[in-house]
Amino acid sequence: MSSIAFIGLGTMGRGMVSNLLAAGHEVTVWNRTKPAADDPLLAGADHADTAQAAVQGADIVMYCLADDVAVQEVVLAPGGLAETVESPSIVIDLSTIDPETSAAEAAAYAGRGIRFLDAPVFGSKGEAEGGGLWVVAGGDRETFDAVRDVLDALSETVHYMGGSGNGAKMKLVGNLAVAAQLEALGESLTLAKKAGLDLEDVLGVFAVTDFKSPIFDGVGSSVIRGDYSPSFALKLMRKDGRLVKAFAERLGVPVPGTAATVATIERAVEAGWGEENASALIKVLAGDAGVDLAE
Repeated sequence: MSSIAFIGLGTMGRGMVSNLLAAGHEVTVWNRTKPAADDPLLAGADHADTAQAAVQGADIVMYCLADDVAVQEVVLAPGGLAETVESPSIVIDLSTIDPETSAAEAAAYAGRGIRFLDAPVFGSKGEAEGGGLWVVAGGDRETFDAVRDVLDALSETVHYMGGSGNGAKMKLVGNLAVAAQLEALGESLTLAKKAGLDLEDVLGVFAVTDFKSPIFDGVGSSVIRGDYSPSFALKLMRKDGRLVKAFAERLGVPVPGTAATVATIERAVEAGWGEENASALIKVLAGDAGVDLAE
């Protein structure tokens, strides 16, 4: 078993810590805002007063931070983790961030002889708490193999994507597909409602055809109940959509579908739904058509 420092205790991080503890690892945690002392997901973890204290002597340092700004502040700023972590600790960044930020991390750690993986995850609150995430990792293969058991504790599957940065890139590729499915679901349900179809019947067809999707199945049933309880907040999907667009633009890849989806997300956040589930973007599409999908 490993001694692990885990930084970032949001919706995803807390669930991951719970599974690391269940696997028998010793975990020390730190968050920029102090977590609830009685949080059951953190029961058994040690709490450090600073990120720098948390990582001292850890075999593995893991963090799941909200965005690139948080990584800059916690990791890359003077006195941050990139200057604090000591060899032979291995660092794993689970955050969804710009591949350029990930490259800056890799360079900073490499300059001090610290092994580093970019290993963002697919999934949301339920998968994080249930150990059912899907990990996509980039970095040195030997380093990946050394921490595979730790990644397995978090996940349903773990995918080695190749060299440094490839995990971060794969995460954005996957996020493009997720956003496209949410947009397609919203447009489809809105069209069906306007056409007078029963949405339960529509989802029944969606569940068995060759275009079936776990997203259609799970999100669709919530949408027609009017349930937008957050498992992954819309404001975070806006961040991810902006990352996908910027990444594609740097590579000269047109992504017109993503651009349209990001525009829908922006409108939904502006309408005050940023704290709701990412599926709240569908409320914009339904509203434009003058229908209520939950009626």
